[in-house]
Amino acid sequence: MELFIDILKDTTIDTVKLIPFLFLTYLAMEYLENKAGQKTVRMLLGAGKKGPVIGGILGVVPQCGFSAAAANLYSGGVITVGTMIAVFLSTSDEMLPILISEQADVRKIMAILIGKIIVGIVAGILVDIGVRVLGKGYQRGLHIHDICEHDHCHCEEGSIVKSALIHSVQILVFIYVISFVLNAVVELIGMEEVMNVVTHYPIAGIFLAGLVGLIPNCAASITITKFYLEGVLNVGSMFAGLLSCAGIGLIVLFKTNHSWKKNVMIVATLYGISVVCGIIVEILFGM
Repeated sequence: MELFIDILKDTTIDTVKLIPFLFLTYLAMEYLENKAGQKTVRMLLGAGKKGPVIGGILGVVPQCGFSAAAANLYSGGVITVGTMIAVFLSTSDEMLPILISEQADVRKIMAILIGKIIVGIVAGILVDIGVRVLGKGYQRGLHIHDICEHDHCHCEEGSIVKSALIHSVQILVFIYVISFVLNAVVELIGMEEVMNVVTHYPIAGIFLAGLVGLIPNCAASITITKFYLEGVLNVGSMFAGLLSCAGIGLIVLFKTNHSWKKNVMIVATLYGISVVCGIIVEILFGM
């Protein structure tokens, strides 16, 4: 019973933290859909080529809300997939607070942060170029109304504040349920047990660490960071795991973007980039 209460408490705290990010994001999206002129919308979408740079820099701030906001904005057609990928790769989740609290070397902290920013920006730009060359939805266009129709929120009948509130509540309920299940699994199995598998297989460690990072739970970034600081994980595994740590963003992506094929491709791209970069870092700095 005590374990259940702890899981419920942790899930509630984690979800409450997302409220301002989700509400402000949906409020901005509703404004663009209902109030902004077509010229403003075209200007915003036209700035998509610079999006990965902005996303890569902003994503490094230790707040899981940025990845959730990015997923929402991508699903609403406001930002490109490359911009979202840049945020996912650079987001630090709980990594930075752990590094600071453990009094890690400042140069090491800066190297990790800068590395994540660079990977996020470069990968985001390349992804957008690839999508543009293939001609598959680089200019997606705003389609927030599609989200409204799917969620049956009847946004056209109320104010943008009411609409943003309805969307926020719906996504928060979904996040709460999924997060509760994930927290329960993590508590019952133990994240350290999962990471022990990574350490016992050094060759496959980078690939496994990348998979662990995909778990949309702050326990992933916390455990990966702690294991690295304790010398249990090599630098390549650490980097791969922290790059793929997109936090709650992946949950939001699967809830708001209804093309599962695209979502799976995005996750595969995120994982592939993380693993490749982890291998490169291990070759350059770990051997």
